[in-house]
Amino acid sequence: MVEIRRFLHQHPELSFEEKETASYIANFYKELGVEVRTGVGGNGVTAKIDGKKPGKTVALRADFDALPIQDEKEVEYKSKVPGKMHACGHDGHTSTLLHLAKAIYEIKDDLAGSYVFIHQHAEEYAPGGAKPMIEDGCLDGVDVVFGTHLWAIEPLGKIQYRTGPMMAAADRFEITVQGAGGHGAQPHKTKDAIVVGSQLVSNLQQIVSRRVNPIDSAVVTVGSFVSDNAFNVIADSAKLIGTVRTFNPEVRTQIEQEIERVVKGTCLSANCEYQYDYFRGYPAVVNHAEETDHIIEQAKLVPEVTVIEETEPQMGGEDFAYYLEERKGAFFFTGAQPDHVKNPYPHHHPKFDFNEKAMLIAAKTLGAAAINAQS
Repeated sequence: MVEIRRFLHQHPELSFEEKETASYIANFYKELGVEVRTGVGGNGVTAKIDGKKPGKTVALRADFDALPIQDEKEVEYKSKVPGKMHACGHDGHTSTLLHLAKAIYEIKDDLAGSYVFIHQHAEEYAPGGAKPMIEDGCLDGVDVVFGTHLWAIEPLGKIQYRTGPMMAAADRFEITVQGAGGHGAQPHKTKDAIVVGSQLVSNLQQIVSRRVNPIDSAVVTVGSFVSDNAFNVIADSAKLIGTVRTFNPEVRTQIEQEIERVVKGTCLSANCEYQYDYFRGYPAVVNHAEETDHIIEQAKLVPEVTVIEETEPQMGGEDFAYYLEERKGAFFFTGAQPDHVKNPYPHHHPKFDFNEKAMLIAAKTLGAAAINAQS
């Protein structure tokens, strides 16, 4: 597991560009003698192993894309590709699933049912790889689906679960304010796009604090504000880009509409034009109750699991949500905090890393969940 994980870590590929990684995964299955399908929904790869006895078809999923981040770790397996790295553990997810597939293949004659291994491209960048893979048939005949995420901010040996909404819907918005530029010494002859943009940053925060029911969780974040000019020039335009995170579909729609209302009002008061675009990303990850309970019971069978706890909902997004909209299943976190580290680097950090021992725990938990789903 470590060997393959480190190879993948040194050769990262970004979302929708994962040609070599997909080929590597496919070759692993071909050498094993397992039926494999490539080009699923793009760069996706699926493999299927049939047990000797009839039973359910269980799907297990791992993602394999990297991020546009420069690897700043000083380790022997540091990324060899400038500006690209596995900063979220997808290399570990892939190695975990490959070796679990190998183990299941070795005992297939003793097993009931069938096992589908979904290796998904482009999780990091919406519209993502899950939806096109589903449209291309990766869930055909599947009864239940499970997945996990190595969670480097939680201790090794911990399994975290949640019934119902676990991770948020993740949307993106873009706002362009069009004013009228001019000399910095003559503001009265201009329509200052920076001032209007600054008002928008502030006004948008009132959507969550004053317009959304406090019982419902939501986030509106402006992550980029660009208006590049000389020091003595008043900007004629400004562009704001941000994200919205929600769990409730009605709140999701409400915020999309409220943002436009705020933008329209703010720009109207300044006599400026605007363009507003809202892009819906992944829906919320909503675990099914029975399948979540199944994960809890199977985690108890894994000797290395020392803590099983319910986690708070996470505002991060995951396109595993699409699988759960189509089939019953559950998604969970596997603790992967590096040894002897009190404050691990978070996911998507240039120095991100995880405890490789967590891959074995993830494989055992997923394996138990898959095999024992037959009973």
